[in-house]
Amino acid sequence: MDLQRDISLNMVRVTEVAALKASRWMGNGDKNNADKAAVDGMRGMMDLLDIKGRIVIGEGEKDEAPMLYIGEQVGSWGENAPEVDIAVDPIDGTRLVANGLPNALAVIAVGERNAIAYLPCFYVKKLAYGSKLRGFMDINCSIRENLKVAAAKLNKTVHELTVAILDRDRHKDYIKEIRECGARIKLITDGDVAAAIATCMEDGRIDLYLGIGGAPEAVLAAAAIRCMGGDLQVKLTPKDDQEMEKILTSGYDIDKVYFAKDLAKGENVVFACTGITDGDLLPGIKFTGQKAISHSLVMRNKTKTIRYIQAEHNLKYKTIPSKELKLETSI
Repeated sequence: MDLQRDISLNMVRVTEVAALKASRWMGNGDKNNADKAAVDGMRGMMDLLDIKGRIVIGEGEKDEAPMLYIGEQVGSWGENAPEVDIAVDPIDGTRLVANGLPNALAVIAVGERNAIAYLPCFYVKKLAYGSKLRGFMDINCSIRENLKVAAAKLNKTVHELTVAILDRDRHKDYIKEIRECGARIKLITDGDVAAAIATCMEDGRIDLYLGIGGAPEAVLAAAAIRCMGGDLQVKLTPKDDQEMEKILTSGYDIDKVYFAKDLAKGENVVFACTGITDGDLLPGIKFTGQKAISHSLVMRNKTKTIRYIQAEHNLKYKTIPSKELKLETSI
């Protein structure tokens, strides 16, 4: 069975549902209900898929999340259904949706059993880049050195490079060093999956993404970046002694650099996302009368195929799966 071919378009349907439900909360100021709506729709859609699915990255542990918790089984679990591991972020950028800001996505990554890594800490240091820089970047080097090499390989000056980084106090020294080198900076408030993926786009808007951010988002970005021929480097960044102990007992190495192929393993990796709000990667959900327009991206690592999908949803006829209500509801 060609796992990727069989499930890739179904994964788009999952992210479409999450985006459609979350989009109703855009600018409402309520990130919790936006996230709840996206989770409910995503989980409800998964019930309809002929897979033996296991959530390996989700909304948290079972006692923290009623749905899409780590270890939860999803799909039909039919006798001949393929076994897959799934990483989800129903909304990458809940605050972006709540405040009507750009770059919020509904995201999913799928692979064969044990293909999707679960990192044993909340934060990791990340360095993402496109195919032209693959093999030339080093997360252990200084920012200055990486910028110098990137400029040479991309046939740009350092002043023409654009670096995306989360606007956080922990990045003050990084931002200072980038500015001292003369590179351009794109500060983002949230949604670093989109920023990391954007380094692999040919439009040159973002050349590097770096900084300390969420570990789950790193794994999701790794799945997409592998499909696009770029790479991602990650180093674990424990926030306390408890996380350090978890790292040591799980077999991970605090000093090791993990690459995209270590986080999303093998050929059979599929990544899909749908725009919730307008962004650099995808337009957001648009409503026109009784119709909604969605824009999605689905990628297959095996063939490096990238598909952009625009869908028109007629809300007069379309219903959206809902796990919590155990019935199909309109959005």
